[in-house]
Amino acid sequence: MINYPIKFTPILKDKIWGGEKLKTVLNKETSLNNVGESWELSSVDGDISVVANGVLKGKKLTELLETYQEQLVGQKVYGEFGNKFPLLFKFIDAKENLSIQLHPNDEIAKKLHNSFGKTEMWFVMDADKNSELNIGFSEAMNPEKYKQAVEDKKILDKLNFEKVTKGDSFFIKEGLVHAIGAGCLIAEIQQTSDITYRIYDWDRVDDQGNERELHTELALEALDYDAVGANKCKYDEEVNQPSNIASCEYFTTNYVKVNNLFTRDLSEVQSFAVYICVGGQGTIEINGNTEEIKRGETVLIPANTQELVVKSEGIELLEVYIKS
Repeated sequence: MINYPIKFTPILKDKIWGGEKLKTVLNKETSLNNVGESWELSSVDGDISVVANGVLKGKKLTELLETYQEQLVGQKVYGEFGNKFPLLFKFIDAKENLSIQLHPNDEIAKKLHNSFGKTEMWFVMDADKNSELNIGFSEAMNPEKYKQAVEDKKILDKLNFEKVTKGDSFFIKEGLVHAIGAGCLIAEIQQTSDITYRIYDWDRVDDQGNERELHTELALEALDYDAVGANKCKYDEEVNQPSNIASCEYFTTNYVKVNNLFTRDLSEVQSFAVYICVGGQGTIEINGNTEEIKRGETVLIPANTQELVVKSEGIELLEVYIKS
C-alpha cells in the first residue's frame, strides 16, 4: 500500500523556443540553456518519471503501476490503461512563440500512430505584458481554405489570438488549432501522447539551418475547421472550496485556493488525484504522512486515499482526477 504523497524527478526538455523561467521562477535544476518543458509526471516511452521521495524513491512510475495497479490509479483506470499512466503533466516556458499546431483524436492517433489522441488544457501561471495564445481559427474554415492559406503563407491571418494574464485557463480539444505565445508560463494537463501536427513554425531554423518539419497533409484530416475563437474556462476563486475549471472524459480539473486548512474527502474519487502547485506553498498530508509542496511542484495521490489535508498561509493548486 502506498500511503504518502508521491513526488517525481522532473524531466527537462531543451526546446528551440524555451527560456529560463523553469529555472529562475520554478526552480528547476538543469544545465540546459533553452528549457522549454518540465515533464512532471509521465509514462511516455523513453521519458518515464522516477519517484523522488519516500520509500519508493528511485522507482519508475511504470514499476509502481505494475506493483500497485488499481491501488495506485483506481480499478477502472487500471482496467482501461494497464501499466500506462493515462495523463501527462507539464510546465511550459515559452520565451518565443511555439509552432501553430493541433493534435489528432483517439481514432486518428490509433490508426496512424498506434497512440492515444491528445486533448489538453492550459493554466497560465505567468504571462509577460501583451502575451498571447492562439486558440482556434478567426473564421470558419474548410480543407480548401486551409490548404490555400498554407500555400499562400497567410495561415496567421486565419487564426484567433487571445491576450492572456495570470490565472487564465483554456480547454484544448483534439483538432483545435493552437499555440502558446512568447512570454507565457503554462501548466499543461493532457492525455498521454506525444503526437503533434505542426502547420506553421514562424520560418525558424535549427542550429544546422534546417526548418522543422511541418505536417500540413496530416493536419487535413485531423483539424476541427469549425473551431472558431477561444474556449476560455471560467472558475471561482473562493477560498477552501474546489471550483471546476474543465471536465471531459479524459480528466477533471479543479482550482483549489487554500488559506489555513483544507480537508478534502476523496472517498468518491475512484481514480488517482494529482495536485499541481501554481502559486504559493504549503503541505499536503494523507494517512498521517506530510509532504511540502511549492509553486512549480506536482504530487501524485494514490487512488486508495480517503482523505487529504492541505495546510497553507496561501496556496493555489490544480486538482486533477478521472471521473468514473
